[in-house]
Formats: sequence, structure tokens, C-alpha cells
Amino acid sequence: METYYKPEDLPKFEEIGKNSPDLAKKFFDYYGAVFAEGELTEREKCLIALAVAHTVQCPYCIDAYTQACLEKGSNLEEMTEAVHVAAVIRGGSSLVHGVQMRNIAEKISM
Repeated sequence: METYYKPEDLPKFEEIGKNSPDLAKKFFDYYGAVFAEGELTEREKCLIALAVAHTVQCPYCIDAYTQACLEKGSNLEEMTEAVHVAAVIRGGSSLVHGVQMRNIAEKISM
């Protein structure tokens, strides 16, 4: 099925620097440093990235970090839990803005 997002485009991400190699190098150097083992393991960082990918709804990132999580030793249960964490934070952030709505409604209703 034809979609806007094409899985075969994901490997082309490295080509993003063709017209701006200096900036691309800085990005990819930073990216590599962020995902290197540190206080968090590479596996933990991939689980975080998978959750964020779902929050920003990037199909390329979802594909990439699903694969990365599996390669780093995560299982489907851990990955699903990470997605639920993202979903509840996203939902909660929408709900908490209801306080702003209530404040404005109460102010206007006075």
C-alpha cells in the first residue's frame, strides 16, 4: 500500500547532510554521543527513544527504535510498557491543560 511514509526512506536519513555536511556532522556527532553508554544503558536510551517516537508520532523513528530496542535486548513487554508511559504522559498533559480552560471559563463567567 502506498503511504506518505516509505520504509525505504529510513536508510536515506544519512543523506540529509548532502547540502549541509558541516551541520549534519555536528548533528550525527551529537546523536552518537547522546546514545552512547553513560549513566543510562544503550538499551534504556533506546526504550526512551521508542516512547518519544510514539509521542511525536514519527513512523521512521518508531521503526528504527523498535529494531534498536530488540537489538539491545528489550522484549515486547518492555517496549509496550514504554509506549504506555508515553501515552499516559501525553494524555495527562492534555488533561492538565484543562485547568487553564477552567480558569478562563471561571474568569469569563464572573
